[in-house]
Amino acid sequence: MEQMQIKLDFNNMMAEFLGEKEGFTRQDIEAILPQINQAHQNMTEKRDTGMEWRNLPFNQQQVVEQILNTAADIRNRCDTFVVLGIGGSALGPLAVQTALNHWHYNELPPEKRGGPRFYVVDNVDPERVAALFDVIDLSRTVFNVISKSGSTSETMAQFMIIHKMLQDRLGDRYVHHIIATTDREKGNLIKIARHEGFTTFIIPGGVGGRYSELSPVGLLPAAVCGIDIKELLAGAAYMDKICRQGDVFSNPAYMFAVLQYLAMGRGKNISVMMPYADSLKYFADWYAQLWAESLGKRFDLNQREVFVGQTPVKALGTTDQHSQVQLYTEGPFDKVVTFLKVERYRQELAIPKIFADIPSIGFLGGHTMGELINAEQLATEYALLKAHRLNHTIILPEVNPFTVGQLIQLLEVATAFTGELLNINAFDQPGVEEGKNATYALLGRPGYEEKRQELADRPAKKQEYII
Repeated sequence: MEQMQIKLDFNNMMAEFLGEKEGFTRQDIEAILPQINQAHQNMTEKRDTGMEWRNLPFNQQQVVEQILNTAADIRNRCDTFVVLGIGGSALGPLAVQTALNHWHYNELPPEKRGGPRFYVVDNVDPERVAALFDVIDLSRTVFNVISKSGSTSETMAQFMIIHKMLQDRLGDRYVHHIIATTDREKGNLIKIARHEGFTTFIIPGGVGGRYSELSPVGLLPAAVCGIDIKELLAGAAYMDKICRQGDVFSNPAYMFAVLQYLAMGRGKNISVMMPYADSLKYFADWYAQLWAESLGKRFDLNQREVFVGQTPVKALGTTDQHSQVQLYTEGPFDKVVTFLKVERYRQELAIPKIFADIPSIGFLGGHTMGELINAEQLATEYALLKAHRLNHTIILPEVNPFTVGQLIQLLEVATAFTGELLNINAFDQPGVEEGKNATYALLGRPGYEEKRQELADRPAKKQEYII
């Protein structure tokens, strides 16, 4: 297992390498040890009441077997599997699928793919939703509707459309083409699922959407597509044990959080995640929700206005060396860059020794694509170091279920620990509710008449400001 342990390299966050003006010293970290120790105590105490997601790698043996049986049944009778969800219900499954399966998974012939085609519908753009029906056969498709509350407007609207289409097309057989993943007792979806007889998986209490990838929310889609979910959970369990240590210099999640916390204190209000592997591209999307929705808060736990948080930015190496790195090296000193580095790629391509008479490209011959992308990552890291820009690197020995499970658990623990350092609730999202309530009011949901009137009374827009 140790040879597959992912590591955090934070050299380029330290003053020894970055300089005293921008870098941090051991003394900077030790100066906040009382906060670190209190945050560690909070993490330990909340593990079973408030942070139940931390136990997901350890307490799902029975549900994992149910998921594997359901996944096998779906693979036997269907050629398409569609997730209906939004936020963590979509970003997590998409990140894991693209990390661990073939980059062109859906285009592979069935015998090479080993599972049904996989789609995630996470928006309500009518053109996109309608386009899905041009490429799938409803009679050979299973839809996994994921909503803990059962009232998520986007997901439930998708579900209602699919429900009607399946009933019209398949009659009573439609129930075999819908799987619900939701809360055990609360919300509309569990009531509908029980009434209509859908196969149902439960999102455990204390597990919010952005922390739910290692629950049935993410495990079922992964298993349907042939991903080893037991190894995924084993990797998460391995990392969780490492992240139980109170010593920040031995705990990669705590150190990631502490350095980001110290950086925020110096006005570094942007967190860039830059994977150097296309397989990890959507982990930057998943991280963006995890970091933004957990840490962007107006009030702390004492109800004082604090307006804290870092803005997450997604980048991809090497693509964004040619679109964003100019800003990172010479723009404002307001960012921390997190690289995701892969030491060994699952495929390798040699660059032929040709064009030797053109030295500016001929030098590439004899190297491999893996050597090139790792050289590009190191070069970008060095460019940031030379420019005195904060950066650190999460190193994955390779991308596999065990290391991806570790990555999920590390970033979730790091986010929660940062929330404890900031003295905020990292598990609610009150800033999202105003937009939800306004949507309900505009579309006539009962009980939102006052909000609808509030919207009607808002200042009218001026035509002179629309050009």
